[in-house]
Amino acid sequence: MDKWTWGWTPALEEAFDQIEEDGLAVGRVTLQHKRLYRLQTEYGELLAELTGRFRYETTRVEDYPAVGDWVVIRPRVAEGRASIEAVLPRFSRFSRKVAGRTWEEQIVAANVDTVFLVNALNQDFNVRRIERYLTLAWESGAQPVIVLNKADLYPDVTDKVAQVEAVALGVPIHVVSGLTGEGLDELMAYLQPGKTVALLGSSGVGKSTLTNCFLGTEQQEVQAVRAGDDKGKHTTTYRELFLLPQGGCLIDTPGMRGIKLVDQEHGVQETFEEIEQLARSCRFTDCQHHGEPGCAVELALAEGRLAPKRLANYRKLLRELAYYERKENRQLAHAEKEIWKKRSKQAKINARK
Repeated sequence: MDKWTWGWTPALEEAFDQIEEDGLAVGRVTLQHKRLYRLQTEYGELLAELTGRFRYETTRVEDYPAVGDWVVIRPRVAEGRASIEAVLPRFSRFSRKVAGRTWEEQIVAANVDTVFLVNALNQDFNVRRIERYLTLAWESGAQPVIVLNKADLYPDVTDKVAQVEAVALGVPIHVVSGLTGEGLDELMAYLQPGKTVALLGSSGVGKSTLTNCFLGTEQQEVQAVRAGDDKGKHTTTYRELFLLPQGGCLIDTPGMRGIKLVDQEHGVQETFEEIEQLARSCRFTDCQHHGEPGCAVELALAEGRLAPKRLANYRKLLRELAYYERKENRQLAHAEKEIWKKRSKQAKINARK
């Protein structure tokens, strides 16, 4: 394996060099099973499990390996296996809140250079959902690119593109068709050797079809969307990283219809930049944009310079962030308590030796 083709960087090299221990190597996670990870390494493909020490010392879900991560391993080449000792620092990570009431962060993809936010030009087209994806993408550290797929079903895309341009200020927008190949050449410019692109979007938007186009093979199963509402079925059920023929890496992900934020304050600021700029002109610095005198945001709304739905989505995302910030504070306090309990227990064991 050529590490550099698979996305290895000088920063990762420096981080690995600081680990002074013989017998260690590195690998990139290409697929995550329930308790096993499939890795690409200098020894070829290996199946790996976490060491007991890693499991013992790790208290947060987001600190476990995810697809796209580079991990430090102790290989057992003869067995085709390896043990994961550590996760090297991520330069980007796309994450969301785990479904349910528990406050936990789920890493969807790590060490991604560009995020293709795939949306279908059919009845399921949703600008508000695009705003939420943009919020997550900006916070991830990767460069967002909006891909409007299934252009073959919607000949006149002018109005759809205009709607997206209004909420995705400065973000590249590409109109493509995974079925006919329209516009795919423009996307190939992002899929360069050593670079990693992740495909993100709802079920049925055509991520698996695009993956097959880039790979040049029918690697991913595809299904038709439901008749009547154009909503998709879950074809891809897990995240997987592929090496493309031209040398770049591609991560395909399952469809996500419910996008729950973790702590994406920076992402909200980037996605709703024009509202943030208006807010800086409000009379009061702590203006909540709900009837306060001298509110520049509500003035723009009254004058038609700001769409009501866009402001409503902005307010909704801010409420979510405030809620998860409160939850996170309690979660962090609990995690810190667990760490100290483990350290105290280990100290007692060492004292008896």
